Amino acid sequence: MALSFPNQSRSYDPIRRGVRFWGHDSAMEVIFFMTEEALRRIQPDVQLDEAGLLGAFDAKRDLIYATGTKLYARDRKAFYNLVGSDF
Repeated sequence: MALSFPNQSRSYDPIRRGVRFWGHDSAMEVIFFMTEEALRRIQPDVQLDEAGLLGAFDAKRDLIYATGTKLYARDRKAFYNLVGSDF
């Protein structure tokens, strides 16, 4: 089965300054963390606060999911840290 993102939830992590989100491959949950730097790369004018980072994530959700899917297809792991160079 392929990776999917049926749960649209995401959360801001103030300690690591980024956004967490989850994908699923059948019954397996895959955790993703997207860094502030990665969000700035895909949306340079992002406001660097919780609302701004979550808004940038929502605006670029299709690109983020496509990138997560591409990384997962290469190396199936349970956790991915998405950084600027992934985009």
